[in-house]
Amino acid sequence: MDNLLSDYQLGATRLNNRVVMAPMTRSRAVDGVPDHNTALYYAQRASAGLIISEGVPVSRQGTGYLYTPGIYSDRQVDAWRAVTDAVHEQGGRIFAQLWHVGRVSHRSIQPNNGAPVSSVAVAGGKAFAYDDQGQARDLAASEPQALDAAGIEDVVYEFRQAAANAIEAGFDGVEIHAANGYLIEQFINPLLNTRKDQYGGATLESRSRFLLEVVDAVVDEIGADSTGVRLSPYNELGEMPLYADIAETYLHITEALQARGVVYLHLAAQEALITSGLLGQIRDNWKGALMLAGGLSAGQADQMIADGVLDLAAFGTPFVANPDFVERTRNGWPLASVNRSSFYGGGAEGYVDYPTYQPAG
Repeated sequence: MDNLLSDYQLGATRLNNRVVMAPMTRSRAVDGVPDHNTALYYAQRASAGLIISEGVPVSRQGTGYLYTPGIYSDRQVDAWRAVTDAVHEQGGRIFAQLWHVGRVSHRSIQPNNGAPVSSVAVAGGKAFAYDDQGQARDLAASEPQALDAAGIEDVVYEFRQAAANAIEAGFDGVEIHAANGYLIEQFINPLLNTRKDQYGGATLESRSRFLLEVVDAVVDEIGADSTGVRLSPYNELGEMPLYADIAETYLHITEALQARGVVYLHLAAQEALITSGLLGQIRDNWKGALMLAGGLSAGQADQMIADGVLDLAAFGTPFVANPDFVERTRNGWPLASVNRSSFYGGGAEGYVDYPTYQPAG
């Protein structure tokens, strides 16, 4: 595992290894604010070269799941500072994943019970919200309203302010979540985005415009060296339909991101990304750090780094049950099994109570 465990210079941030803890929603912030268990959870896993936080909503409007910690209030910023301090005390590095779910939300958790927002007024996806009896459960997302030009400008500003808040809270950088069927991808996808204005889906330039305006605002606020972007070509989450020019779309986007000098590109590892040849095309063109997440083993990641396919490898589920995932990888120790029933919601159980490995003797 010499390649995976080697150090790496990510912009201005030195990583102790190339193992990244992937962003994972855990739904433990009962009032939308990180607590002492949040700090403990991330500090336990700080041996990762880089932690990318769970998705943090940039506004209440951008929230689609109950109990997710945002980064838009002073109270949230103060609480996140305790988390980043705990990670840094353990020698770790942490980026905040900035998140706006768009249409994947429900009126019960929107400001004033209003409609969620999206590129167009077409419903899709499921939210974790309150039913008519006030019980938290999975619900079909409410029909959204299409963002007008002023609304788009407001959301771009929310991303900018969230990035500033993240740096104030002690994060080493941010990742813009432009994947998995959430708001930014709702603009990128031409079969959903049927707008007729400058943000419409008719051309690559117009349906990429919203993403690039968000990137420009964040880079202007905190610098390209502290800004990463997550994308998911061939994604069908959130009821995103596949379309003919996916490869052309994401090559156009990565070229635009390359020109802006963002510090890394984080790709979701759909099988089609690899089998279509798109991953290789992106690797040939991308000069920054390239990260892949989704179902990789440590051995596969080590070989892909050796072959120059990747620079960084992100692991999700293994980090849930193995806070010492890096140490287990280094020493060839077995991985613990995860309790999937405790992925979302609850308290300390299945969150901060997974033990580190204790070698016999």
